[in-house]
Amino acid sequence: MKDLWGVLVRQRDYRLMLSAGLISLIGDWLLRTGLAFQVYVLTGSTLASGGLLLASFLPAVLLGSLAGVFVDRWNQRTTMIVTNVLNAVVLLPLIAVHDASTIWIVYGVVLAQSCLQQFFTPAEQSLVPVLVNADQLVTANALNSQIRDLARLIGAALGGVLAAAGGLTLLALGDAATFLVAVVLVAGMRHRHAKPQHDEESAGGAIKRLKEEWTEGLRLCVAGPAMRLFFVFCLVTGFGEGIMSTLFAPFVSAEIGGDGQVYGLIVSSQAIGGIVGGLVAAAIGSRWPAASLWGIGALAFGLIDTALFLYPLASQSVIPAFVCMIVVGLPGALTVAGMMTVFQNLTVDGTRGRIYGAVGAAESVAVLLGIAAAGLLGDIVGIIPVLVFQGLGYVVGGLVVLIRRQALETRTVPQPV
Repeated sequence: MKDLWGVLVRQRDYRLMLSAGLISLIGDWLLRTGLAFQVYVLTGSTLASGGLLLASFLPAVLLGSLAGVFVDRWNQRTTMIVTNVLNAVVLLPLIAVHDASTIWIVYGVVLAQSCLQQFFTPAEQSLVPVLVNADQLVTANALNSQIRDLARLIGAALGGVLAAAGGLTLLALGDAATFLVAVVLVAGMRHRHAKPQHDEESAGGAIKRLKEEWTEGLRLCVAGPAMRLFFVFCLVTGFGEGIMSTLFAPFVSAEIGGDGQVYGLIVSSQAIGGIVGGLVAAAIGSRWPAASLWGIGALAFGLIDTALFLYPLASQSVIPAFVCMIVVGLPGALTVAGMMTVFQNLTVDGTRGRIYGAVGAAESVAVLLGIAAAGLLGDIVGIIPVLVFQGLGYVVGGLVVLIRRQALETRTVPQPV
């Protein structure tokens, strides 16, 4: 707990950034949960609800890698403040949505917020290594992972309550309030890291330089064996995430006989496990090499996942599903903390944003491919075999990371050309 205490108490700027992230993420889950409910109420169409997923994913695929280039040019703190303010503003049109004829406004808001997120997330991830000491990175990344689970638990519950109490208007105002509180917290940070200034150049020269920096980000995300391993791991697990998001509800219904309430409770139990796992990872993380945490976490995560999807072959009880979803929180937290620390150690400030954006864009494509593959193969091969394949992806990935951990623990930073 000494490491956890040191990061939260001694690193004031990081503490403010973490608090801002928690509050704005609660708003994200509040809106995401409430919108899914309200869109279906207004339209009665599952296709309309599916449009929300498309609107949220497209910017990550089309804009993610380019946004990272601008994040490298801009001050991260300022970027986080501006994107939070804009997020609050773009929510206001939701007040005008009252029936199915204006549902297009919801898609526009979700699309705009997803675009802003492509700038916010690389800025936040690039700022973490600047705000904490090198030996505190694992703890800081574990805390970042934990607040996402905590925000999901709180925000999802609040979203359902606000949607029932005041519809889209109350959801929009509630989410906007979280962004404005986050702005105040981030503005209170003392960090003032100036980005290098570029000389004035023509429009053609600016476009050329932008293209060069964008392609450089694509090159750097696979530059060297360590970065290539990180990149491939993100692709494999992103593909698995697409499979999981598509087939987990059918798994609960068809394979263990659970209803909608059981499904909701099982999903919530993962957040509880993630919160506990995040605390454990934050408390012990700095005592272990980051690559070892990543490999051990991924291996254990995959084995628990595989057990979860195979147990219905022997039992129809829902209890093992709850147990597995809670227990998997610890290796999940170790995986995220370890791999993000390795990534931050392999990159430098000034290029980290464009690399993170390029990896994120490729990962989003992998998620979409996983969704498509699961929809096709789930009926042909079966739900359990496809989900087991997803779990084995983590097992293989964890083993490869452990085999290559010495190379990953060496700070071989890819340099821009």
